Amino acid sequence: MKAACLKVRFKAPYNFLLLISVTVAALVGLPVASVLANIFSGGTGATWSHLASTVLPEYVLNTLWLCSGVGFGVIVVGVATAWLTAMHDFPGRRFFEWALVLPLAVPAYVLAYVYTDFLQFVGPLQTALRDFFGWSRSDYWFPDVRTLGGAVLMFVFVLYPYVYLLARTAFIERASGMLEAARTLGSGPWRSFFRVSLPLARPAVAAGATLALMETLADYGTVSYFGVQTFTTGIYRAWFSLGDRVAAAQLAAALLGFVIVLLLIERGSRGRARFHNTTGRNRQQAGYRLRGWYAGAASLLCALPLVLGFLLPAGLLLRLTLTDGDAQFGERFIALARNSFVLAGVTAIIAVALALLLAYGARFSRGLIARGLNRLVSLGYAVPGSVIAVGVLIPVTRLDNWLAGQWEALSGHNPGLLITGGIAALVYAYLVRFLAVALQSVGSSLSKITASMDDAARSLGVGQGEALRRVHLPILRGSLFTAGLLVFVDVMKELPATLVMRPFNFDTLATQAYTLASDERLAEASTAALAIVAVGLLPLIALSRQIARSRR
Repeated sequence: MKAACLKVRFKAPYNFLLLISVTVAALVGLPVASVLANIFSGGTGATWSHLASTVLPEYVLNTLWLCSGVGFGVIVVGVATAWLTAMHDFPGRRFFEWALVLPLAVPAYVLAYVYTDFLQFVGPLQTALRDFFGWSRSDYWFPDVRTLGGAVLMFVFVLYPYVYLLARTAFIERASGMLEAARTLGSGPWRSFFRVSLPLARPAVAAGATLALMETLADYGTVSYFGVQTFTTGIYRAWFSLGDRVAAAQLAAALLGFVIVLLLIERGSRGRARFHNTTGRNRQQAGYRLRGWYAGAASLLCALPLVLGFLLPAGLLLRLTLTDGDAQFGERFIALARNSFVLAGVTAIIAVALALLLAYGARFSRGLIARGLNRLVSLGYAVPGSVIAVGVLIPVTRLDNWLAGQWEALSGHNPGLLITGGIAALVYAYLVRFLAVALQSVGSSLSKITASMDDAARSLGVGQGEALRRVHLPILRGSLFTAGLLVFVDVMKELPATLVMRPFNFDTLATQAYTLASDERLAEASTAALAIVAVGLLPLIALSRQIARSRR
């Protein structure tokens, strides 16, 4: 009888966790299913014909050129800086090791606003050139940043750290014995890099480039502000300008197809290649010391992306804020900050709680169901925010209308939009998009806790719920905080879903910066943009300290 009671005691919590996993996976997959269900829907003939004959080819070409340029740029910058900081010694190396990740704190659309103000005709750079050389407008030519090429540069400046982080780790962790063997066979530093180090780091480089490209496909603020027509801008136009939700869903499905193709290319590019250490030696070899102009060139090469991606934009934002700033700074700014912090805080708390339950359920699962469901939930991060917004709005709006009809039938009063009229639908969209961030952090930390602790708790008659509270939570406290912080910052920066789904007269710091910049009020947009960058620095500072501590 006692054994049977213990069996029920342990089985019931797992069934509850499995039920949560199934429910969360269904809710995460609902927006994507909603988008895909509209691919062959009727009623959009006129709108779709108009799009196909006018702007659809431009959407495809611009998206392809954007992905090609960003992919090439982040790989070149990320791999070069990773190789220099991981395998060489030069002045400033210890500073660049952690500082090169700081551009991740700057959203691409904020960078676009800053450089537009800096490089425009009346901006400080062209004004200084005219004053110094005595030029007039017709005496010189200056490139326009608000082009497709300018958008590529904006994305490269802020997204190269994805490749840098993963490639640097791969360079450090790969067996030093292979490099030593290559050197003994007569291979110099450059040949060893191209023949040994770079092929071994290929999976990490591909993974980093894929993350950067998914962020590029998900962006709306940069391409919209620069006037580059992509699928993201097309979704927004079809929904709000043309009022055709089905056409918007079909464009969202096309954008989702780009993401799926990108993931398949990344996976298929590996083929049957395997990337294992076979020498049994994995010690960190001493960095090759650079001297003379080689050392200066290495320092300059590492400083350039840091200056262009973080130091210069942050300095320009601070100057704009102090000299001009937002004319509505005060009560209006506090309201915007409160809205942003409420959305980010609520989403972070729910995401961490769900991630903990999902990861804990997968830990005690003997089958593949819970783990497979967690992988399905993780796919939400690969779906652009605009696609999620469309996928959420279609079923949630129908549910809202049904609930309003039922309420009116019972009480004779129409309550309006209960879900989409508030922040509930917006928080739901954020969870679909960013739950994977929390799940990855919590799951990786939970996997490091030895299973013997669970066995010891079970032998003492402690159930899973009690073991979670008394054993796992104290150990996971730091990881839970990190996961919540990452989700918090991602929500603060998120723009496409917020623009589409925010309630009437409800703005955030991100939407305020976008609205003011779209009205060419760049100085006023600097206050909200600087606040977003400042919040984004929090997890980057923690990550930078971890990189500094991990230096061998």
